[in-house]
Amino acid sequence: MPTYLTTAQPDFEARFLDMLSAKREDASDVNDAVAAIIADVRARGDAAVAEYTARFDRLDITPTTLAFTPDEIAAQVALVQPEDRAALTLAADRIRAYHARQMPENMLWTDPEGATLGWRWSAVSAAGLYVPGGQASYPSSVLMNAIPARVAGVGRLVVCVPTPGGVVNPLVILACQLAGVDEIYRIGGAQAIAALAHGTATIRPVDKITGPGNAYVAAAKRHVFGRVGIDMIAGPSEVLIIAEGEQNPEWLALDLLAQAEHDADAQSILVTPDQDLARAVMAEVDRLLPVLPRAEIAGASWRDYGTIIITRDLAEAAALSDRVAPEHLELCVSDPETLCDQIRHAGAIFMGGWTPEAVGDYVSGPNHVLPTARSARFSSGLSVMDFLKRTTLSRLTPGALAAIGPAAVRLAGAEGLDAHGLSVSARLASLNEQSQGTGSKGGLK
Repeated sequence: MPTYLTTAQPDFEARFLDMLSAKREDASDVNDAVAAIIADVRARGDAAVAEYTARFDRLDITPTTLAFTPDEIAAQVALVQPEDRAALTLAADRIRAYHARQMPENMLWTDPEGATLGWRWSAVSAAGLYVPGGQASYPSSVLMNAIPARVAGVGRLVVCVPTPGGVVNPLVILACQLAGVDEIYRIGGAQAIAALAHGTATIRPVDKITGPGNAYVAAAKRHVFGRVGIDMIAGPSEVLIIAEGEQNPEWLALDLLAQAEHDADAQSILVTPDQDLARAVMAEVDRLLPVLPRAEIAGASWRDYGTIIITRDLAEAAALSDRVAPEHLELCVSDPETLCDQIRHAGAIFMGGWTPEAVGDYVSGPNHVLPTARSARFSSGLSVMDFLKRTTLSRLTPGALAAIGPAAVRLAGAEGLDAHGLSVSARLASLNEQSQGTGSKGGLK
């Protein structure tokens, strides 16, 4: 049974904190195993990648078969049904249009002292995109990772997607084609992350790695961070729904179950001031759950991590949501815009009963790679900004240096960094000599 809380309970705060601190990730420590895999791939390259792929994915590969060939890509794409192609193309077009609006502008201006200042944006040269291929294979994840990278201007896009037993999802390959991916490798796990970060004879290293994966993939991303950039360490998925009485309980139940079917560690939370609605939703979950193809997974998630919270009003519901900082937040209320203004921490917000989170997973346009495990308190979902770098620009005229340089000399002295101060004061001395007509070639005397 899911956890049932009301804010009127004397022990609510303690029980709510227990819910927040519950560890939903796989408790097994994989760090040592991952470190060994990464070290092995660094040392033996393609040979190590092939061995781990045979062991974990039951697939025998060689350096010449690590990547999908153009003919293999064409053959897989040809297997896609026209209706599926149309749906994936619609999703790609909407995701591309949304992310194109995120592109920032370069700036350059001259301030009153005569200093020219600004910044420019440039994309990373190469990005590695990890696509899960274990319990489920997600073409939507290809689009959500690759399209923002391509919009940002990344020059080389590489996808790693495991194909256990050699089974390929043609929609994943089509998604790679639609998103403009350059290379597709049939490898996964920590060995794929290691190959992307350190490179092998066959796989050139990248500058940034994005995309979700299992505990081994997450641990591998932690290990290689610093050598390459990463997007985030993704944990189990989660949704929090704030609802009021006039909402459809069947729809709410389906939204909760849509999250629960992702993973047995996923979490679905309903927060409402209406106890009758809460009971109706729970009854609908009980009715719908047994007929789901992934009922075992969804049932485990709902049983172990499902939560119902009864609040005094919607304002209290919003305050509790901010403390959870959910990955996905649905506002199934009559005035979602007003309630949205009370929310600070959420990866993505879906406003109104006609905006199910599941649509956002595919075709709305915003990215579905979002911060989990309360990290929405300090981070954002994947965007073009994850594939861009900002470089600051500055140019001083002699007059600008004369205006602001003395303050730099003073601050350098306060910090005990004499060469810093001399670097500026030598130029100021030259300006002073020029103004007096004596001339100088600068330098220390």
